[in-house]
Amino acid sequence: MSSTSKTNRYLFLFLSLFLAFLVLVNLAIGSVPIPLHVFVHLFDTQTPESEKIWHHIIMESRLPQTITAILAGSALGLAGLQMQTLFRNPLAGPSILGISSGASLGVALLTMGSGLGSLFLNSSVLQEIGVHLAAFTGSFCILFIILLAAKKIKSNASLLIIGIMVAYAVSAIIGLLNFIGQQGEVHAFVIWGLGSFSNVQSNQLLFFSAWVIPAVVLSIFLVKPMNALLLGDAYAQNLGVNLKQIRWQLILLSGFLTAIITAYTGPIAFIGLATPHLARLLFKSSDHKQLIPAVILLGMLVALFCNIVARLPFFQDVLPINVITSLFGAPLVIYLILKRKQIGF
Repeated sequence: MSSTSKTNRYLFLFLSLFLAFLVLVNLAIGSVPIPLHVFVHLFDTQTPESEKIWHHIIMESRLPQTITAILAGSALGLAGLQMQTLFRNPLAGPSILGISSGASLGVALLTMGSGLGSLFLNSSVLQEIGVHLAAFTGSFCILFIILLAAKKIKSNASLLIIGIMVAYAVSAIIGLLNFIGQQGEVHAFVIWGLGSFSNVQSNQLLFFSAWVIPAVVLSIFLVKPMNALLLGDAYAQNLGVNLKQIRWQLILLSGFLTAIITAYTGPIAFIGLATPHLARLLFKSSDHKQLIPAVILLGMLVALFCNIVARLPFFQDVLPINVITSLFGAPLVIYLILKRKQIGF
């Protein structure tokens, strides 16, 4: 076993232990601190009367939020890795093809452009179901357009430009809706756009997980063709890789993961862009056999860490998750891009 491989094994072990620590911190820290002894009785059938409030906070609020952060972080990190591999571009991320912009357009049309804005603001049912459905619809419409373009266009560079242009066009429509929308409707849309891991309720968690986990698992089977893509299209074809098929698969999986996460949490910035670079830097490898599990693990860690910072007790309220990811993510991406020659680009 090489020294690098041995080091990476220890690094995986350390990060896994750190993940368990961050999960515990996410459950314990917030506006209402939870004593550690409560976790001993967390899954008991008989909860002590004095601990019922704490038990309710954990099970109905913090545990769903923690699991959502874990799933969202892993999915966005993996989607970012797939896009960076496909386009061989260090600035590619989950939102590069406009999928998250499509989700934003769907929510914008619901809240500001459909005449349902006031109904949305006053209806808990629409807030819980309508937003997810609108975001799903918008994101999958854009994904369908990108997949059609991928079928007709062979050049990855041209496809990337189309995705960026679609995102610009969608952003223009959203800007128009913001301009003509009522103040309350615009405010509701802005709040959604800042992102939150608390949007997934406990009764939605199973459905959310059932969408995300299979897509993550399917991505693991693309290790060999993704490694081949790093060597260039011609070399990948010589190795027997069907370029059209693998491009379709990567766009579909990345777009699907981005659509699901954005629909439930709002658009989350920088996690998908920065995590693959961080994985390459820490594990000193471009081999997707190591990068895929590394990105999944680091995506979880980054999302959990940002969620902790957003809920620190000395803040008067919970901060939007995009505020935290942008503050930490932007300097990290700048640093990693400057060192890109050392991390596989």
